[in-house]
Amino acid sequence: MEKRDNDSARKDRTLHQGVVASLVYVFEQVMPDPFVLSIGLTMVVCLLALAFGPHASLPVLLASWYGGTFNILGFALQMILILATGYAIADAPIVQRGLRAMAARVQTPARAALVVFPIVAVAAWLNWGLGLIVGALLSREIARRVKVDFAWLVAGSYSAWSVCNSGLSSSIALSQASHGNALNLVEKATGQVIPLSETVFAPFVFIPTVLVVVVMTAIFIWMHPKPEHVVAFNETLPEANAGAEADPHARGAALSSLAARAERSILGTLFLLALGVGYLAMTWHSKGFELDINTTILIFLLVGLALQRTPIAYADAIRRAARQTGSMLLQYPVYGGIMGIMTGTGLASAIAKTFVAIATPVTLPVWSFLSSLIITLLIPSAGGHWAVQGPFVLPAALSLHASVPRTAMGVAMAENVSNMLQPFWAVPVVAIAGIRIQRVMGYTAITFVVSLVIYASALWLVP
Repeated sequence: MEKRDNDSARKDRTLHQGVVASLVYVFEQVMPDPFVLSIGLTMVVCLLALAFGPHASLPVLLASWYGGTFNILGFALQMILILATGYAIADAPIVQRGLRAMAARVQTPARAALVVFPIVAVAAWLNWGLGLIVGALLSREIARRVKVDFAWLVAGSYSAWSVCNSGLSSSIALSQASHGNALNLVEKATGQVIPLSETVFAPFVFIPTVLVVVVMTAIFIWMHPKPEHVVAFNETLPEANAGAEADPHARGAALSSLAARAERSILGTLFLLALGVGYLAMTWHSKGFELDINTTILIFLLVGLALQRTPIAYADAIRRAARQTGSMLLQYPVYGGIMGIMTGTGLASAIAKTFVAIATPVTLPVWSFLSSLIITLLIPSAGGHWAVQGPFVLPAALSLHASVPRTAMGVAMAENVSNMLQPFWAVPVVAIAGIRIQRVMGYTAITFVVSLVIYASALWLVP
């Protein structure tokens, strides 16, 4: 019996190593940089629009591309601010001390998973930028104290982060809840906004989100390598803040100067807090409690300011966060151009008619989910993804009288799943943790399979 168990364990390990090898090949040899992918996708969409778009012509295509490219800039800045404000919270000294305190209580790999999964999942549900940073930093702190496989631990934090597109900073849910937002395609088509109570807090979203965290925690505990195969944390790996700018006050500046005193004064922070809290109190008192993209950003801005205490500390945290936003700055305008082409040439409506032909009001959200799994591999940003997929799944939902919130969140929930095979969002995590991405993605392939089953089942079965 023992020999049979050992043989089975070896087979499982061989299978896992095969998955890792396949992912390494795909990510290193086949898939180019996400920005290059976005350019290639633009080429494909241009060809499809000219071939099948009912209103396609070269002048229409060029004008639509230009309009879409620049109409999305406001939304792009909002998404960048969500990441930056989340980073600033995780970067605050009190949060750093809390992470170290939690890590100090971990003594075994099982306890590490039990700590990492719920903490990172809650942080990611609140703000995807916060979840990314908390996951990477907490993994490092735990790995310094406990002998665990570091790739396994970082993969666990990234898996826990995957629920972010079902949370309060979900760009798809927030944009549909935000009046006048450039990507509120529902409002443009119907004149209505979709409140978060029908998306993020709906049972068909909330239940599978919790279930993914619980199930994957148990699976990761089971998957931890045997002691002889553990590759532990190495302090010589790149540090999270490698290359960070030194404190500007340490560069010979006079700490007693008027400028330095203003930078270190808490009065500026208190003034901004008073403005922000006053606005939220006034608005929620008159209109009732509601969240959209701007109020979400404002809340995280205020929390970060309060935790960082001084204006210069907050500014330094945002400067560090800005290093993670370069790829987003490049890609959002490209995806906006794709959205413009699809809408302006009529390609989106043509694809929508195809969906109408093969789907029913019940199955359309599932079709939306399945198509999103593929699109996410090419468009790793939920906002850019919605800019491309929204223009054809939403008209199909309206035509079939299918559930618009369920159809839209089918796109978002598939983002959670496919991100486990798409390395775009893992890049800042592994950069901060200081580890090669290929080893991490081998574990997250398991998360992909499990979360795919859970989210698809919930979309189909949960009311």
